[in-house]
Amino acid sequence: MSLPQQLQYHENIFDTQSQNTLFDSLKHDIAWKQDHIKLFGKVHPTPRLVAWYGDPHCTYTYSGVVNTPLAWTPTLLAIKDRIEQLLYPAKFNCVLLNFYRDGHDKMGWHSDDEKELGPNPSIASVSFGATRRFDFKHKTDPSNKFSLELHSGSVLLMQGDMQHHWLHQLPAQKRILTPRINLTFRFIH
Repeated sequence: MSLPQQLQYHENIFDTQSQNTLFDSLKHDIAWKQDHIKLFGKVHPTPRLVAWYGDPHCTYTYSGVVNTPLAWTPTLLAIKDRIEQLLYPAKFNCVLLNFYRDGHDKMGWHSDDEKELGPNPSIASVSFGATRRFDFKHKTDPSNKFSLELHSGSVLLMQGDMQHHWLHQLPAQKRILTPRINLTFRFIH
């Protein structure tokens, strides 16, 4: 299967030892929280833990939740530097982290199309831990869909008009018993 030109997938950007070290550092050093979202008049906890880090001006709102950034940690800056070297000339000034504790945790269909990200955002998704399936479907032709397996140490870059035309999700995979940490590096204008 060939990927849309707006996607780049890079495996094994971090070696196994680095993956394990970075996963442990992120698991223990990040200020994880569980947000709540309102759906159909009821408030529900998000089915994952989240954190928002970045430059001081990088306030970000999604699903009605306002996120004020925490200051970069040395681990996050090291990962950011590695990703910016790989994806040059891409630059990022913030990161949304998601901690999927097991295969029950998930993220529903959405596009990263908030106005703070600009018209054609570049979003670099970095994975550590369990391999999880990542689904895409076209907004105007839902039969046009595909999936990728995001492996630990990999980077997926979504760029150009990807967010205009495609939705993506990380579905529940209840047979997965181990955790995954995902970082989505972004640039807030």
